Amino acid sequence: MDDRSRPGAGALAAAWGVHLFTSLGVVVAFIALLAIERGEQREALLWLFLALFIDGIDGTLARAAQVRERLPRIDGEALDLVIDYLTYVFLPVLFIWRGGYLPEALAMPLCAAILSSSLYVFARRDMKTDDGYFRGFPALWNVVAFYFFVLQSGQPVNAIAVSILLIMTFAPVHVVHPFRVKEHRTPLAGLAMLWALATPALLVESLSDGMRNGLAAISLGSALVVIAAGLLRTARGARAKPQ
Repeated sequence: MDDRSRPGAGALAAAWGVHLFTSLGVVVAFIALLAIERGEQREALLWLFLALFIDGIDGTLARAAQVRERLPRIDGEALDLVIDYLTYVFLPVLFIWRGGYLPEALAMPLCAAILSSSLYVFARRDMKTDDGYFRGFPALWNVVAFYFFVLQSGQPVNAIAVSILLIMTFAPVHVVHPFRVKEHRTPLAGLAMLWALATPALLVESLSDGMRNGLAAISLGSALVVIAAGLLRTARGARAKPQ
């Protein structure tokens, strides 16, 4: 690389800044852990949502800053996966365990199954399809923990839900990545943003019943549409690439 092709100090600072921003996820994870251990479930979920927000935009920032080209010795994807396992899997499982959301006799085996099956998800080289869908349930246990808390669905229902999602981890189904999917990207991204606004708002304690029910309908409705889009992709198969 000659001097003319080397990135300038500003470009390098921007690239390192993106990695630093991604790394904030592990600090947020630690604060969420402390909240879980204090029994502050609502606070813990807010921190986990902040981690979700960081993960949702750091990829866009990395591409804008050309991080891969400017810092080729740092594997941003590995950094991202380490933090994601903490915030999407490990801490939500601890949250579910500490909160008593599963039947006592099934809590340990189901939590162990979540932790181990998620390793499979994160280790897959073919985690995503070429057209931007996840293969199988993508270990979104932070979202599952949130709905357990908000819906107060009860231990038997929660155990059934976890069991179904564990099966879906290995099943030949597809789940939308709303910001990477190539078809219907704009409406799906819009639905994801709507979900991201309505869902954490459900954690506000002073909401009226009407407001809470409305936000829950938006959160669950947008999530169901995104799920349906993935199931449609599963049933239809990938679209043929234009010749």
